[in-house]
Amino acid sequence: MKPSFHAKILNSPFEDPMLYIRLLREGRALLFDSGFTTGLSARDILKITDIFVSHAHIDHFIGFDSILRIHLRRDGCLKFYGPEGFINCVKGKLSSYTWNLTGDYPLVIEAYEVNKDILRKAVFKAKHSFMPEDSGSTPFNGILLENSFFRIKGAVFDHRIPCLAFSLEEDYHINIDKAKLKALNLPVGPWLGELKKAIREKRTDNAFTIDGNKWNYSELKEIAGITKGQKLTYIVDMLGSEENIEKAVVLAKNSDILYIETYFLDKDKERARERFHLTAKEAGRIAREAEVKRMETFHFSPKYMDNPDELIREAEEEFKKV
Repeated sequence: MKPSFHAKILNSPFEDPMLYIRLLREGRALLFDSGFTTGLSARDILKITDIFVSHAHIDHFIGFDSILRIHLRRDGCLKFYGPEGFINCVKGKLSSYTWNLTGDYPLVIEAYEVNKDILRKAVFKAKHSFMPEDSGSTPFNGILLENSFFRIKGAVFDHRIPCLAFSLEEDYHINIDKAKLKALNLPVGPWLGELKKAIREKRTDNAFTIDGNKWNYSELKEIAGITKGQKLTYIVDMLGSEENIEKAVVLAKNSDILYIETYFLDKDKERARERFHLTAKEAGRIAREAEVKRMETFHFSPKYMDNPDELIREAEEEFKKV
């Protein structure tokens, strides 16, 4: 099965945490956190449409400027999502520059913030010098973004400030049966993408033109098999309290990959409490109790620069504990 999401951690475990996810069938990308973007080309950055920021500490948000600069002249909308107070953070970033020459720039920025059970929205337009426009709020039910392809959920954790963690889940995966395709003497082509979209959107009245011949939905749907979709979860910067751990397990449940911070060793648990971070052992426990298939550890304290393998080992031992 070819994956729908291609995800990679961009920086080393001791550098700014950031997860870049290409949506292979849509030609666009998502970003979880926006630290230093030196690991991304301008072409990669221009694929980004939605950025999910856990919180506005500098190592998670400093990349806003470089992303904005590359997108500035582009047509379209760049969306940011963050925790309580996040709209003011975006406003502060934008208001720190002078925008007297952007009247003909088409870029629009939408900023969303989770405020308890409310999702607030503000719009910033380049042609209006990025002056904020309050666009109201909607009830927040845990879902930040949803379409016929995937959904992204957010949950709020305690990092002495509200901090978001995210899960990206594909509703289901559509596999093309090549044997059935061959039996119908049909070629591979863009029409397969159209068929998958019709299946996801339940448009059973769709017709397709393939090599000049007309086919209807019912004739083609049998070449597509439905399997469980991918799920990825991203968790950083949270206190290892029982309340946080229980919420993290729910968010990450049955993930194919859990990307999770392992900031301190268990022997430094008191320091972890003071800094409101997870230990490697707590990260491994979350992965085990959530029954994830794979755990990817990252976001290490510089304290362990000389022995990062110890963090990985402690997390893996707890993850695999019977």
